[in-house]
Amino acid sequence: MKYFYSLFLILAYSNIVPAQVKSKKSLRVEVNDSALAAKPKINQYKIISFEKDTTYVDTTLSIQSEYKYNYLRKDIFGLLPFFNEGHYYNSLDFGRKKFSTLPAFGFTAKHVNYYEIQDINYYSVATPITELYFKTVMQQGQNTNVLIALNTSPRFNMSLAYRGIRSLGRYINQLVSTGNFTFTSNYFTKNNRYAMNFHFTGQDLSNGENGGITNINDFESGDKDFNNRARFQVYLTDARSFLKGKRFFLDHNFRVNKNDKNNNIYLNHQFVYENKFFEYNQATVTSSLDGTTNLFNRFGASYLNSNINDQVTYNSMYNKVGAVYENKFLGKFSFFVDDFRYNHFYDRVLILDNDFIPNKLSNTINTVAGQYEYRKNKWKGTFLVSNAISKLTTRNLSANLEYRINDKNLLSFQYENQSKLPNNNYVLHQSSYLNYNWSNDFKNLKINTISVQANLQWVNASAQITSLNDYLYFTDTSQVPNQQLIKPFQYNNTINYLSIKVAREFKFRKFALDNTFLYQKVDQNDPILNVPEFTGRSTIYYSNRFFKRNLFIQTGFIINYFTKYYADDFNPILSEFFVQNSKQIGDFPTVDFFVNGRIRQTRIFIKAEHFNSSFTGNTFYSTPNMPYRDFVVRFGLVWNLFQ
Repeated sequence: MKYFYSLFLILAYSNIVPAQVKSKKSLRVEVNDSALAAKPKINQYKIISFEKDTTYVDTTLSIQSEYKYNYLRKDIFGLLPFFNEGHYYNSLDFGRKKFSTLPAFGFTAKHVNYYEIQDINYYSVATPITELYFKTVMQQGQNTNVLIALNTSPRFNMSLAYRGIRSLGRYINQLVSTGNFTFTSNYFTKNNRYAMNFHFTGQDLSNGENGGITNINDFESGDKDFNNRARFQVYLTDARSFLKGKRFFLDHNFRVNKNDKNNNIYLNHQFVYENKFFEYNQATVTSSLDGTTNLFNRFGASYLNSNINDQVTYNSMYNKVGAVYENKFLGKFSFFVDDFRYNHFYDRVLILDNDFIPNKLSNTINTVAGQYEYRKNKWKGTFLVSNAISKLTTRNLSANLEYRINDKNLLSFQYENQSKLPNNNYVLHQSSYLNYNWSNDFKNLKINTISVQANLQWVNASAQITSLNDYLYFTDTSQVPNQQLIKPFQYNNTINYLSIKVAREFKFRKFALDNTFLYQKVDQNDPILNVPEFTGRSTIYYSNRFFKRNLFIQTGFIINYFTKYYADDFNPILSEFFVQNSKQIGDFPTVDFFVNGRIRQTRIFIKAEHFNSSFTGNTFYSTPNMPYRDFVVRFGLVWNLFQ
């Protein structure tokens, strides 16, 4: 919350800053003083990604705006949200998963709401802009997102953003309280010889962990006594998980030759320092099926009878130094070396039945790499080869090739061959629960992926083939009902994955039908990687303008569906999903009704979510024992202010 108060000070000060920014040094007066009277064009409000791709601030209202109007601010097709806003997401689309060769902290379910390096955008704006996002939640709270971007000169831009949510939820012990603060800045010299991107993030994510309902028959029976969802007995009544992180990021480059020529040489440097802290605490160790008797330990034997407080700290530092030779006709040739150091540590060493559990992972990984980039006419390609030269080895070979037929048609091809180090919580974990302590020596995960994509004016289609060797996963080893004893394992056989995705929109006058369909197939000897065979979303909507075309309205229905499959279950101690093969979920449609409107730069959203829940039966789940969202009416807005 301390970042939130800082943001309000910036908002209060923003009435003073514009007078300074709208001076003759602004982008508005780059040509001559007559530009003072001209209104900046939308292409003067740029959004620059981590990959340095540029888009523009979008104030339009489209069906994509509806899909992105959620906590993550992106299309979540292929993700299945938990009941409460700001909680976790189960995966319906394995193809969404991205792999990095370097070992990550772990606790991956918690990181869906965590801003990673590639999630941060930088801004280049003609005048200060503000974006306000607001959306109601399930119960007692709100979801807000505020962004301010401004410049002190055409060459120095900065932004501040804060995303916060508080939502009580309707089930016992489901409170969500999170905050993500971001500061970015970017600068380049007048002769474009030096350029810099910098960001800082401070994030804290707190979730109540109830472990799901103890008796799914109470839910599926449709008993009206349970229309008040707080009456359901849950496994954990006072458990909580917490993730906190801070990151400093700097990416800058310098052109060696004074003037920009057909042949240029650049020196690059990238620096990242990040600190993370994860905590799981549980005051009451025992659980009950009826709330009073039949007490048992949900996660097995424990060293403590109460007040469990598992904590782990992680810090990492990354440096990449390289040189680039650029030829305006041949492309860019890059060579770099990087140094990645990390510490993952607990506060004690454990000796359990002659098993030694260390308190720390501390490693250094050094990599050498070469990359070639080509952009000419309709072609764009990037080819990368990297290999670790340290004790811990990694490998990455990738190729990306694009051919733009015209403004409406694009073809692309990707190939990637990776050898990835295991995430830290597969290798080392300590807990007050006896069965959640381990120290492992797993092999690298090997990943081969080929994908093709066609973004055409008639249809968007993509296909992906992935081969996985030495795949790492979590699964339940308990043979006792209502108990979870989760352990990490490595699969010695090959898993082959295929996906085909097709999206197409049909329009007739003021009506439209937007469809997205996903087909997935897995070839494996054992049921390790489980996905629904078919996932679909269809949206039928109507669009029109009213009140002398000042009000633009879109209204319609969104239908989501996926076939039954053995969905992964969730474990709060590890904040990870794990493989289970005892209960299938799926085969339930969810129908949403929405009315969205746009007046100038303000977009208003109203939605009746899952309004068919009361007459299609209580068989909707996010995990095998956690129900999906009930019917709820939610509303909010996105407001862009240009000063």
